Amino acid sequence: MRMLPEPEVDEIELPAVLFALSDPFRLAIVSALRDGGERPSGELAGDTPKSTHSHHLRTLREAGVTRTRQVGTRCMISLRADALHARFPGLLDAVLTATPVTA
Repeated sequence: MRMLPEPEVDEIELPAVLFALSDPFRLAIVSALRDGGERPSGELAGDTPKSTHSHHLRTLREAGVTRTRQVGTRCMISLRADALHARFPGLLDAVLTATPVTA
C-alpha cells in the first residue's frame, strides 16, 4: 500500500481548496465521498476520459481535499473531512449542505 503525496493539515490553502471545489465534476466526487467511506477511483469516474478523471482527482488531492491510497493497481479515494475541518471549520459542511446528494 502506498499513499500519494498530499499537503499536511497546516499546509492546506484556502484558495486551492476553493478552486478544487469550484468544478462541478470535482464537487460531485466530494459529494460521493461525503459518507466518509473510501471508494475506488474508477467508481467515481462516470463517463469521463481517464486523463480528465485523473486530472480532477489530482487537483482534489493536491488541494488537500481528498486522500489517495494505492493498493496494487487500484487507487482508493477518501475525503479528508477531519483535516479540512481542522484547517477551515465549517467550510466542508457548508459546501456539502449546499450540494445535492449524487446517486
